[in-house]
Amino acid sequence: MLTSNNLKRSVIFWLGLGLLLMQSFVHADSEFTERIEWKKTPIQLKLKVGHERLVHFPASVKVGVPASLQPQLRTQSVNGTVYFLANAPFDATRVMVRTVDGGQIYLFDLSASKEGGQTNPVQVFVKKTGERESGQTNPSVDSNEAMAHYSYVTLTRFAAQQLYAPARLVQDRLGIVRVPVARDSVALLRGDSVDATPLVAWRADGLYVTAVKLTNRSEQSQTLDPRHLRGSWLTAVFQHNRLLASGSETDTTAVYLISARPFAASR
Repeated sequence: MLTSNNLKRSVIFWLGLGLLLMQSFVHADSEFTERIEWKKTPIQLKLKVGHERLVHFPASVKVGVPASLQPQLRTQSVNGTVYFLANAPFDATRVMVRTVDGGQIYLFDLSASKEGGQTNPVQVFVKKTGERESGQTNPSVDSNEAMAHYSYVTLTRFAAQQLYAPARLVQDRLGIVRVPVARDSVALLRGDSVDATPLVAWRADGLYVTAVKLTNRSEQSQTLDPRHLRGSWLTAVFQHNRLLASGSETDTTAVYLISARPFAASR
């Protein structure tokens, strides 16, 4: 549980984040772009039946869909973006995506379901040799920078920027690395009126920061209070502290959680 000192810190962090955390979270699934680095390991992509999911690539690509999957999956490739639309559920199937010039191949393990799939866009990128985490080449960077100590404010701001800042402003940071987190609904808030689904998590200097989507599933508006959180968190910052009734445009927001252990072990 959050201590009174941590609650005070959370308030300070909220004020410090200012306008960054006031950006709209309406229709979060369609606005949040997940960035995935291609590391020659097949990328798992879960689709939701009947909902189109966009995958952006650094260059124009063409998709090779196995014949057995073609009745269940529609794909369109336009100017470096592939539009995947599942017409029916199917189990994980290997799909190859190749750049038009043939210089790069990506592998995906696609699956689709009616309930558990995702709809948010994905941006696939390839880090060039010698490229810094920020996307700029600078071989003279002091290696100690990767060991920098990041404050709670910096980690929270980083998570918010990764999710909602314009693409041109999104930068990775040395020492902050992406870690896996299960995107299954969890009982994070007491009262069971708010659905919580982890979106993405990072680790830095022994700390973990996790962005969790919160959705009101009741017909009553909900005021979010960090004291109602289940788990052991160092800080908790809500992007908005009030949710309107389920089905409204403002029934969804996010909470940024910092913990000493991975998300699953902290709740």
